[in-house]
Amino acid sequence: MLTGQGRDAARTAKRKLVSTEGIFTWTVRVWLKRDSGQYWPSIYHAMPSPCSCMSFNPETRRLSIGLDNGTISEFILSEDYNKMTPVKNYQAHQSRVTMILFVLELEWVLSTGQDKQFAWHCSESGHRLGGYRTSAVASGLQFDVETRHVFIGDHSGQVTILKLEQENCSLVTTFRGHTGGVTALCWDPVQRVLFSGSSDHSVIMWDIGGRKGTAIELQGHNDKVQALSYAQHTRQLISCGGDGGIVVWNMDVERQETPEWLDSDSCQKCDQPFFWNFKQMWDSKKIGLRQHHCRKCGKAVCGKCSSKRSSIPLMGFEFEVRVCDSCHEAITDEERAPTATFHDSKHNIVHVHFDATRGWLLTSGTDKVIKLWDMTPVVS
Repeated sequence: MLTGQGRDAARTAKRKLVSTEGIFTWTVRVWLKRDSGQYWPSIYHAMPSPCSCMSFNPETRRLSIGLDNGTISEFILSEDYNKMTPVKNYQAHQSRVTMILFVLELEWVLSTGQDKQFAWHCSESGHRLGGYRTSAVASGLQFDVETRHVFIGDHSGQVTILKLEQENCSLVTTFRGHTGGVTALCWDPVQRVLFSGSSDHSVIMWDIGGRKGTAIELQGHNDKVQALSYAQHTRQLISCGGDGGIVVWNMDVERQETPEWLDSDSCQKCDQPFFWNFKQMWDSKKIGLRQHHCRKCGKAVCGKCSSKRSSIPLMGFEFEVRVCDSCHEAITDEERAPTATFHDSKHNIVHVHFDATRGWLLTSGTDKVIKLWDMTPVVS
């Protein structure tokens, strides 16, 4: 039988046991390929907060990890990848870190967070060099070493371009082309084009270097685009989405901008009034029709004059879309030839990494599964 003090001690011990069982452990793991051909964990490091993003530089074996508490933790991996040595911590943000980039040429660590802040730190001293407040939470981050331009995509659908100096930055421009939030960015420093993926299911190619404001749409997903990667040597873009699709786009073709949709009160083919054109409806004694737009010429047309569907790959429409009857007749079989290949990953992809030297694509999904793909048959 327990005395009063014994019962109190037992209750205390029970409380301690329950609290210990409730502790979660967040880890970073390194997986190595064994002689059997399978990957097994090599080492792991326990983290004080859930990990939200990471950036790895293979030349220096520097691993930068963003955490939910706003900290960036940095490690150096040994040559055999069997040891992780903590280097330093950056108190970068007030809340979850969303994106990290390590720039070896400048020894900079770039990051964005849910606090709507973009920040960059010196990786040698650990000191914060500067910051910039974005209009919404950032979800995409890319950097051009030559011009020191940083590209930030956010949940409002806007892309911001900043010019970074050693301890200050200046706004270059902002542009918007998506109807949904930007979910991923990818930069081609050779052709000087920026790719942006969005929750509106589309990818847009922005001609930054051409300075003409050219924007090419790519429509190949049935759900939001969640990750982008680029093979510079073959000029192929890899996009992955919530539909489980992996789309490989051939960007080494001369693509066309989609036309702006024209405004009209009546069909620009048969002159029938649209349903808001009360005057013409009254004068012609006809019921107004619903307005549509031809994806090839951009004209406002009625359903009868745009009853056909066609793919227009050079405009980025790999799926069949609405076109007017005259444009449908003008599109040749050669123009309908696909410029992308489609593959089913069988999981909802949230992150990708492409190793161009091996032709391997790594995907991770919401199902907590990591898959490794040999892309050499299609990316070559």
